[in-house]
Amino acid sequence: MSFTVVIPARHGSSRLPGKPLLDIGGKPMVQRVWEQACRSSAERVVIATDDQRILDAAAEFGADAVMTSADHPSGTDRLQEVAYQLGLAAEAIVVNVQGDEPLIPPPVIEQVAANLAACQNAGIATLCELVSSAEDLRNPNIVKVVTNASSEALYFSRAAIPWPRDAFAGPDLVLPAHTQNGWMRHIGIYAYRASFLHQFVAWSPAPIEQLEQLEQLRALYNGITIHVAPACDHVPPGVDTEADLEFVRTFLAAQQ
Repeated sequence: MSFTVVIPARHGSSRLPGKPLLDIGGKPMVQRVWEQACRSSAERVVIATDDQRILDAAAEFGADAVMTSADHPSGTDRLQEVAYQLGLAAEAIVVNVQGDEPLIPPPVIEQVAANLAACQNAGIATLCELVSSAEDLRNPNIVKVVTNASSEALYFSRAAIPWPRDAFAGPDLVLPAHTQNGWMRHIGIYAYRASFLHQFVAWSPAPIEQLEQLEQLRALYNGITIHVAPACDHVPPGVDTEADLEFVRTFLAAQQ
């Protein structure tokens, strides 16, 4: 199985300006992400940026990088431009690894690509893991996903879905005993076929996408099957805040 990893890396960030270039143990964050992706079996790993500073940094540490438009409304739109620039075949598999995931395990990159290759009816493959607490279930920054018996996404939401009616009827936040599948947190790693990316950018944002601010809902709204599987390895949270950044710095310093 052959696949390409694309790492979108925007310089603009409301909470952490210049996030891809922030130092983690002597290396910019985007280099940490790139190194993890290179440890997978990807045929090619490409950084996609909208900023010359990131392009220059990528050249310094030897990464394959391309400049993309600064006007893309989503990371998926940026991936589509890369697929077009690289001239990828319609059936080529592209894995989107976020540029703020310096601890992403290489096996999950391979897993999501293999899942898409094995599911010809799916336009997207992604991953999930069990929600570990009632606080996480009710946290709107932790996206939840519900699937059917065929491991296909029914819906993604920032709300607690499915809603445990009786358990959350009182004032106490108590996570009910898990059902067979439990409550699942969506992990934001995706595999696409290049042909799907070209479809996606032609669609207008969906109403549910705009409400939830979740671009994968555009695919569901347009009838695309999204395969969802439990991740084969724990995926640590990405870096969205200063606290996240310090956690990653401390974690990697302890490993070294």
